[in-house]
Amino acid sequence: MNTLKPDTNKEKTNKKLLKIASMASVITASLLIFAKLMAWFMTGSLSLLATLIDSAMDIIASIITLIAIRIAITPADESHHFGHGKAEQLAALAQSAFISGSAVVVLLNALDRLSVEQSSLSNEPIGIAVMVFSIIATIILLSIQYYVISKTNSAAIKADALHYKVDLLANAAVIIALLGANAGFYQIDNALAIIISGYMLYSVKKLAWDAIQNLMDQSLPINEQTAIENIALSVEGVKGVHEIRTRVSGSKPFIQLHLDLDGRLPLQEAHDIGYSAKVAILDYLPEADIIIHLDPD
Repeated sequence: MNTLKPDTNKEKTNKKLLKIASMASVITASLLIFAKLMAWFMTGSLSLLATLIDSAMDIIASIITLIAIRIAITPADESHHFGHGKAEQLAALAQSAFISGSAVVVLLNALDRLSVEQSSLSNEPIGIAVMVFSIIATIILLSIQYYVISKTNSAAIKADALHYKVDLLANAAVIIALLGANAGFYQIDNALAIIISGYMLYSVKKLAWDAIQNLMDQSLPINEQTAIENIALSVEGVKGVHEIRTRVSGSKPFIQLHLDLDGRLPLQEAHDIGYSAKVAILDYLPEADIIIHLDPD
């Protein structure tokens, strides 16, 4: 059977949301880099430098995400019959590498400064003001990203959101470090930088693993496969379901399954039953690309 074309309006809306989220990420990262760079020059805070390095990595990763999203939403062509959705997983792996790299840089700098006499920081109120601005900007961006994720389940936007979730925690930690430095506890700055880098390395593990699994055509979760089978079986005329195969490319599920029908049915009636099953499954997974094969029972 020919595949049923997805709802074009919904597809267009999702593409627009992905573009908005990726552009918002690049703009936010640019603003944060400028603000944090000025604050670091004025304060000398290592934990602030940690968030500056992470923001610098963020803008590179966000640009990669922007490019990957534009590739991923490109329609299927003669060379890519299943579309370009896996560009999102490649972007997620690149994001993982950037997060890990920035974490290691921050960790090494913090450990180095633990072994030397800590110099006092300066202009702490300016640093705190910049961090408050960074937190507000990051919260706004994360709100946009999580809304887009809820609508598209984009792997690339999920990876980008992890960057900024770490940034949010890091910015709060910098405020604590600056307040501590103002009170004379300068090593708090180094200790929090180590904690931030450790959290970054811990957070990236699942992100990278999920991207690898999707690139290797991991199937949909077993509960979703069961739901697909039950939906197909609920269609009048379907006597059995077998050989369900699923995978995900970007945020788009691909489903193949065989339906057992009465072998004496006319071709048109058998086709209509298969079409009804496909529509029923699309009600459950609207973005899915579905191929159904009809077998005589």
